[in-house]
Amino acid sequence: MKFNPLLLILLFLELTSSSSAAPLPNDAAALLHFKSKADLRNQLNFSPKSSSAFCKWKGVECSDSRVIRLIVEDVKLGGVFAPNSLSQLAELRVLSLQNNSLTGPIPDLSGLVNLKALFLNRNYFSGAVPPSLSALHRLKTVDLSYNMLAGSIPASLNGLDRLYYLRLDFNRLNGSVPPLNQSSLQIFNVSHNDLTGAIPVTPALSRFNSSSFSLNSGLCGEIINKECRSERPFFGSQANVTAAPPNSQAAVLGQTAKLDGAGGVMRRHKRAALAIGVTIGACIFAISVICVGIAARRRWRRAAGKGEMAKIGLEPSVTGNEEAVMRIEEENDELAEKVKRAQEVKQQQQMLVGKSGSLMFCAGEAAVYTLDQLMRASAELLGRGTMGTTYKAVLDSRLIVTVKRLEAARFAAAKQEVFEGHMGAAGGLRHPNLVALRAYFQAKEERLLIYDYHANGSLFSLIHGTKSGKAKPLHWTSCLKIAEDTAQGLCYIHQAWRLVHGNLKSSNVLLGSDFEACLTDYCLMAVATPAPDEDADSLACKAPETLRASHGEATSKSDVYSFGVLLLELLSGRPPSQHPNLAPDEMMRWLRSVRGEEGGESRLEMLLEVALACSVASPEQRPTMWQVLKMIQEIKEMILMEDSEFNPNPN
Repeated sequence: MKFNPLLLILLFLELTSSSSAAPLPNDAAALLHFKSKADLRNQLNFSPKSSSAFCKWKGVECSDSRVIRLIVEDVKLGGVFAPNSLSQLAELRVLSLQNNSLTGPIPDLSGLVNLKALFLNRNYFSGAVPPSLSALHRLKTVDLSYNMLAGSIPASLNGLDRLYYLRLDFNRLNGSVPPLNQSSLQIFNVSHNDLTGAIPVTPALSRFNSSSFSLNSGLCGEIINKECRSERPFFGSQANVTAAPPNSQAAVLGQTAKLDGAGGVMRRHKRAALAIGVTIGACIFAISVICVGIAARRRWRRAAGKGEMAKIGLEPSVTGNEEAVMRIEEENDELAEKVKRAQEVKQQQQMLVGKSGSLMFCAGEAAVYTLDQLMRASAELLGRGTMGTTYKAVLDSRLIVTVKRLEAARFAAAKQEVFEGHMGAAGGLRHPNLVALRAYFQAKEERLLIYDYHANGSLFSLIHGTKSGKAKPLHWTSCLKIAEDTAQGLCYIHQAWRLVHGNLKSSNVLLGSDFEACLTDYCLMAVATPAPDEDADSLACKAPETLRASHGEATSKSDVYSFGVLLLELLSGRPPSQHPNLAPDEMMRWLRSVRGEEGGESRLEMLLEVALACSVASPEQRPTMWQVLKMIQEIKEMILMEDSEFNPNPN
């Protein structure tokens, strides 16, 4: 074989050129893999071109050319946390991805053998708490709060003997509280979940008060001073559902009846049972009328007496008798109104009958009851809106749900497959500030939506009171909390799912067990035709461009406008149709005049500025809901800082 020097030179050049391109560092590759799946908006400066200097990337801190800290917070990450990405950073000590919009499950993190602090809070992670956490024996801090995690809390977390800080609050965790007993545990919170059963009385858990376990009404035990009883689990909750308070919609509208059985065909024995029920109901109603009359007459007589008049600072006179008469007339009017509503309920129930088809449960919910059971439930009319009629339904299992019977005319144009697809998407939404859509049903022109029941009524009732009393404007701290809750729910709809609410107003914000704000009636406008006649307040909540459009199509920016109107309603206590169109300075003077208070003016002014920024006429000039949420949270942080400065030693 003849020697070829040219071939040798070419081979040498090929080898040297290939070896000159240094391989991508393992940690840089892991960061780029993470960015490719999580950074859909291209917010991070991670780039293959600068991979040799990956330790200078924003949020990255290295030691000996290995990543030891990754802090990527508040940068609008909107993808998923990909498996086998950051888990390859074997020297990582601190990982913080908090306050983003990451979705999907938290991947296996067992490769992070040196991890000490993990902050994944305030995202939209779903799935289970990763059991791989129990393998990270150097962990001291774990914060997974404000996500949508489900399933049980791994008992294996008890093996983390260095654990100092554990927050799992504001998720959808169920099951029991594991018997954590680390002597190092100093910060612990599992509130606002669906946990049940007795809380283990361990030395570690006994250090925490009831606030660490609140909003888990299925929990009981010595630590929270609640006796444990054997209860049957309810739909979407393990807790007993308490009766509505006097000021809730349920109590105001009153009167209960039975929904007709499914199929609309009643047999003879059912007719007989119904006749008996009607007879008993009529007797109870007659007795109620007599009792109310007797009570009213007694109050009339007491009011006319000298002793009673002296107590309230009036002399016995014709005026006193007139007031007593007026009270009785008001009571009679209320009684007549209840009778009228009871008759309306009966008429509606006769129409609300089961048809062909079955309930479709959302987001993997277990089918814990049937359509027939739902139709036989005890039903109570809660109210009517432009979307349909809403009932409170109590099933045989004592489960209480809210059933919305959609207005046929507004949803007739939506084809069955389109409606099912959209309800499937809306039913997948799970967030602490959304009323969960558990199931839906459609057959021919009949469409039902089944939501969780909220006994504390609507934000509208809280702001404006009821017939029995006029509510005062809410304190600015309540305004701030409700504003943040509402913004959280809207931000989740917009960012995590690219959907819109479309019908935001105070009557579509319900109050949870801890009076947290929860949005309802969301995402229905996409499959509904515009309402033929809306009241002035509903129209005032809609953005100008929505009113001008022939189909009234809602957008994320029209939701922002509605949020601004809602915030101004919160601050002023006045319905939207009474909000003036004034310059910002004049609006502040008007707000002070309607609130009639001087305290906290600077804080009210900051919230007013947010409301005005949201409700500008041009959609392009409005902020996004993410920006709105950040503004509200900055106000909250500023207030907390001010309060801590004025009260450095509150104890």
